Amino acid sequence: MMEIDSRIPVTIVTGYLGAGKTTFLNHILNQTEEKVALIVNEFGDIGIDAQLIEQTTEEIIEINSGCICCNVRKDIVDTLSILAISREEKMIEFDRIIIETTGLADPAPVVQTFLMDKEMVEDYYIDAVCTLVDARHISNHLDQQGEAINQIAFADVILVNKVDLITQDQLTDLRNRLESINPTASQKICENSRIPLGDVLDIRSFDLQEKIKVNPDFLNNHHHHHDDEISSLSLREERPLDMKKLNLWLSFLVQVQGERLYRYKGVLNIDGVDHRFVFQGVHMLFAGEEAALWGDDDRVSELVFIGRNLDKKSLTEQFEQCIMS
Repeated sequence: MMEIDSRIPVTIVTGYLGAGKTTFLNHILNQTEEKVALIVNEFGDIGIDAQLIEQTTEEIIEINSGCICCNVRKDIVDTLSILAISREEKMIEFDRIIIETTGLADPAPVVQTFLMDKEMVEDYYIDAVCTLVDARHISNHLDQQGEAINQIAFADVILVNKVDLITQDQLTDLRNRLESINPTASQKICENSRIPLGDVLDIRSFDLQEKIKVNPDFLNNHHHHHDDEISSLSLREERPLDMKKLNLWLSFLVQVQGERLYRYKGVLNIDGVDHRFVFQGVHMLFAGEEAALWGDDDRVSELVFIGRNLDKKSLTEQFEQCIMS
């Protein structure tokens, strides 16, 4: 019998300025039957986005005077703690948290909050990181190598919005570029930020163990050549891995290259272990655990790294050193 996860799902909505995040939030709030607690982060002292959210019965909490990924990170932890306590004591009711970051936010510290804080891990889980992109203008933002490219690198779902403003050839080129940056994210095409809710809610896209149950081959992508500083590397190996060597390598990796590693995840075949070993990391923080039994499935290790200026040759060679001799 499957154990029911009583934790609160969290959807993180990010995207560069003007991508359509507020319109997307209004779409969700108008369509969902869930009760949502919405946390809106704005960079200035005056909150505008919360005023643009259409009137609902939802809880709306503003965090202003800074970016949620920087100096107000403590504020979001405090806010989430209060919400969890209030929900437990029946003071308020909600089924889901949605966090909208400012268009200038790096999603990494927000994601890390739910991986490193014990209280957050006990009360919440990340359902998905949804990144909206403005199909007409995103290429210029990507060329600048700024926040927009980081937001795409961290996405579990990329919503390619405003596709009615570009040609089919431009859309094809854009989708190829987005895939080269983040091959494991699913891409959804939309106009006016409208998307079936089933594509973005309750998909447990950030939960690698759950994701491989649905699609065991989702890591099986082998793109290696990219033009952007942010790129991905996929590694696949059928021979079993040495757990001791693997631990030493990953520990070394996060210490030396952690700041350049935006997201990394994998399903590994460990020598002498009958269970899959599932791990994922964000910058210098990573965690792993035993998952489902291999059973009759092919025992294959698959890893994906997404980061800035990846030394793909070195990473590949270091990974090969972890293969059982």
